[in-house]
Amino acid sequence: MKNIFFLHFEKNDFDYTPESIESLTEYEKYEISFHPERPKYLDYLSIFKNVNPCFESDEFGACLIQTHQAEINGIPVMLIGQQSGPSSNYNDIKKMLRNDDLVKKWNLGMPVPASYERAVKAIQLAEQENRIIIIFVDTPGADPTERSESKGIAWRIGDTIHALADVKVPTISVIINRACSGGAIALTGTDVTLALENSTYLVINPEACSSILFHTRSRANEAAEISQITSREGFTHGIVDELIPEPNGPAHINPEETKERVKSALGKHIKQICGFDSKLVFENRINRWKKMGQWDKIDKKEMASFQQTISRIPTSKSTGYIKRHKKCYDADGTHYYDPVSFRKLEQTNFVCDLCGHRYTRPSAWDYIHWILDKNSFSEHDTTKFIVDKDILGFPDYIKKLKETRIKTGLGSAMITGDGSVLGKNLVLCATDFGFLGGSFCMSTGEKVWRAAEIAIEKNVPLIFQACGGGARMHEGCSSMVSIPKAHVAISRVEKAGLPVITLITDPTLGGVAIGIGSRGKRLFEFNAGHIGFSGKRVIEQFTGKKTSKGFQTVDWLKEKGHVDEIVHPKDLKEKIFSMI
Repeated sequence: MKNIFFLHFEKNDFDYTPESIESLTEYEKYEISFHPERPKYLDYLSIFKNVNPCFESDEFGACLIQTHQAEINGIPVMLIGQQSGPSSNYNDIKKMLRNDDLVKKWNLGMPVPASYERAVKAIQLAEQENRIIIIFVDTPGADPTERSESKGIAWRIGDTIHALADVKVPTISVIINRACSGGAIALTGTDVTLALENSTYLVINPEACSSILFHTRSRANEAAEISQITSREGFTHGIVDELIPEPNGPAHINPEETKERVKSALGKHIKQICGFDSKLVFENRINRWKKMGQWDKIDKKEMASFQQTISRIPTSKSTGYIKRHKKCYDADGTHYYDPVSFRKLEQTNFVCDLCGHRYTRPSAWDYIHWILDKNSFSEHDTTKFIVDKDILGFPDYIKKLKETRIKTGLGSAMITGDGSVLGKNLVLCATDFGFLGGSFCMSTGEKVWRAAEIAIEKNVPLIFQACGGGARMHEGCSSMVSIPKAHVAISRVEKAGLPVITLITDPTLGGVAIGIGSRGKRLFEFNAGHIGFSGKRVIEQFTGKKTSKGFQTVDWLKEKGHVDEIVHPKDLKEKIFSMI
């Protein structure tokens, strides 16, 4: 079918040669990746045989991830595909845009909790039926609304990554168009990742990145250049295994030839992994993810120049009171000025009972002292000197890292070490929000991996204190793929029969929530807030509506059925002891 939609640069006799495409800006390449006429998941069903849908549902959002039993080259497979819209026929798309119900149904291509629940069911069935899992990735990101938060979207994405980490059959993902943020990483934690050469793989969309960097969305092209968002860059950094070349003229110009090239690439990789027994599948998975990521190391001298133990717990004056938050208003609008009782703040975990203001976010060292026996913590030498690496040449990243090390006394956002709780030995991983928002990055993934290996070697439980605002954009998609790496590491600990416990603290969002925050037996810190997938400000900007009272607090999450157990910091030691 002849194309009827043209991007702005396609209208001037654009010839689609590799040289012409290479001359485009990064943002223009990004536009190609979600050209409305590029083939979508359902279009690729034609390269398979004996295709049958499964887990069909009319629940809102279920259509955004679709699942099919099928065969390719005589081999049974389970297909899981993100369907970002109803069609790749632009006339059909235009008709849909005039139908409000259809527009709502397709939700701008953003999967919701029900979408990921469908994917998990398909993964489980694939294991039962011994089908190789093939996943087609195409999404602008997961749904950033209060409705999805109320249904636990962070945990559903985490469940999906967990299922792929554990499943006993081989897994392959194919990035066909745009693979953005947590919505994509949910389904790319696979044994093999393929990508069409004009697809994109990104931790944050260029507009959002521009807003953070330049305080305006108008410099999205600059942000795209900085972030290195093409799948080609992913291949360069080792997070994409193979780039599938598109015809002379990208996928939306030659869809049939593109589909045949995807079929050929799939056939090659399926042949390599077909027949692996479940034990070998997991061993190969370990070997793949062990190598994932890049980081630097510093020596003892450099570490000594900034390392210190920092507490962020406020201290009371001799009167037993501390200065009140200057914008303290109660529910009736009364403004309070009087000092706050320190003892009372300790009881509320440093949250004002009148206005909800959090007076402090404890440091990683604070949690270490709360959780572990006195003087029992010994930082791991194998993780202590690992620091973050600037693989993208991101503006001012190195400067920010150096400043943050001095400010926090830490080499990176996570500390790992051995310790004990009431005499019981364990491995603890603690995260510090003060280190670039505790964001999940390549060093975090590597530290989790090594801590997990130590826990297995010493046959002791693995404890996480989760805290952070998401995946770190300064490291691009490499930070995001560190999340499934952490999942595989944790699965190794659980398969060894060892307890995994995660303490969810304020804040635990995005990459941290779908990563370590979604694993093990979970404890939620008393009076904690900002727990979920998308931040409150992001949601309010996207929807144009204020979030509900108490949104993303522990009490709100408990009301929605997402909290197992709440614990006050002063009770952590006894609680963890009872669980291990």
